[in-house]
Amino acid sequence: MKLYGFPLSPFVRKAAVALQEKGIEFDWAPSNPGQPDEEFLKASPLGKIPAIADGDFLLADSTAIITYLEASHPEPALLPADPKARGRAVWFEEVADTVLIPGGAPIVLNRFLRPNIFGMDCIESEAQAAEQTIERPLDYIESALGEDGWLDGEFSVGDIALGCSAKTLSYTGWSIDAERYPKMAAWYARLGERPAWKQVAEREAAIFASFSH
Repeated sequence: MKLYGFPLSPFVRKAAVALQEKGIEFDWAPSNPGQPDEEFLKASPLGKIPAIADGDFLLADSTAIITYLEASHPEPALLPADPKARGRAVWFEEVADTVLIPGGAPIVLNRFLRPNIFGMDCIESEAQAAEQTIERPLDYIESALGEDGWLDGEFSVGDIALGCSAKTLSYTGWSIDAERYPKMAAWYARLGERPAWKQVAEREAAIFASFSH
C-alpha cells in the first residue's frame, strides 16, 4: 500500500498510525497538496490528504481510509464492535478533526509554518487567541477520560485522531498542560508508548530530516 501526504498533517498521521496499528506495510510519499504531482492527483482528485493506493484502488480522506481499512483488514479493530462504543469512537474522532484541529490551526500556522516554511513573521495574537479557542475541547476531553485506559474503555480511532492533533501542535512548542489536564497528559504518554505510534514517529522524523537538507 502507498500513503500520500506530509506528516505534519494530523490527518495524514492518523492514517499512518492506523496502517501501522493494523500491521499493514506501506510506502509513504510525503506529497504536498500545494504542489501536487500527477500520481498524487490520481489518488486524490480534489487534492485532499491523506490518500492511499492499494493496488489499483485509490481513496482520499483519513476517515474514508480508516473505514476502508476496517473492512479490508478488520483485525485489530480500531472501531469497537459495541454500537455505543463505536459511536463514541467516531465522536471523539470528529472532536479532533472538526473542532480541535480547526481551532488550533492558527497556532501551527503562526508558530511553525510562517517562520519555518513561509519565511514570514508569526502573528502571535492569532496563536494566543487559538490557544483560548481550544481550551473548551481540551476541557471536555479531560472530563471524558478515565483515570487509565483510553477514551472509551478500549483503544480506538478516537484516541489516534486526538493524539495526532496533539502531535501536530507539539511542533509549535505547545504541550498538554499536565496541571490543568492530568488525565490527558497521562493518556498521551500511554499513547506514545504504543509500538505503532513509535514506528510512525520514527518515520515522520526521517521524512522531516530528509526535507531539512
